[in-house]
Amino acid sequence: DKRTIEKFEKEASEMGKGSFKYAWVLDKLKSERERGITIDIALWKFETAKYYITIIDAPGHRDFIKNMITGTSQADVAVLVIASPTGEFEAGIAKSGQTREHALLAYTLGVRQMIVAINKMDEKSVNWSQARYDEIVKETSSFVKKIGYNPEKINFVPISGWAGDNMLEKSPNLGWYKGVTLLEALDAVTE
Repeated sequence: DKRTIEKFEKEASEMGKGSFKYAWVLDKLKSERERGITIDIALWKFETAKYYITIIDAPGHRDFIKNMITGTSQADVAVLVIASPTGEFEAGIAKSGQTREHALLAYTLGVRQMIVAINKMDEKSVNWSQARYDEIVKETSSFVKKIGYNPEKINFVPISGWAGDNMLEKSPNLGWYKGVTLLEALDAVTE
């Protein structure tokens, strides 16, 4: 709710981490908030028109890979969140990158359905670019196919987690994008 987000925003600003207000919805530990990373798995439940969903927020940081495995092993669907800005995507998709590692772990742990959320589309170097989106889809599709996923069955959803664009409703900033929102992608999952 709005009051909770305002509270998180105030607390985050006081710690010099104003941009982390949304992350604090799931990052509850003091050490997570101080370091700006997810350490332990967190659960968040909500209902869509079709499903009762539990989001398992698993850490992405290498130091907490055991916690990531614990969270992922319980999942029916992986939502692979990829950062779109120049340099961030390339680091994640590199041979030893975390995007690769997380996709491979999800597949190895038996998670056969995947949604790819291409985040930070609002960032200055990306600026809602269809070309950047297409580049990320092409490169990510190639990799996930090699590990066993069928890229044609994956929804690649451009989003801005910060601004909320294309998460629940279509974004006016993505006029070129004809696909689903993140919520619609979750509802499109098969049981």
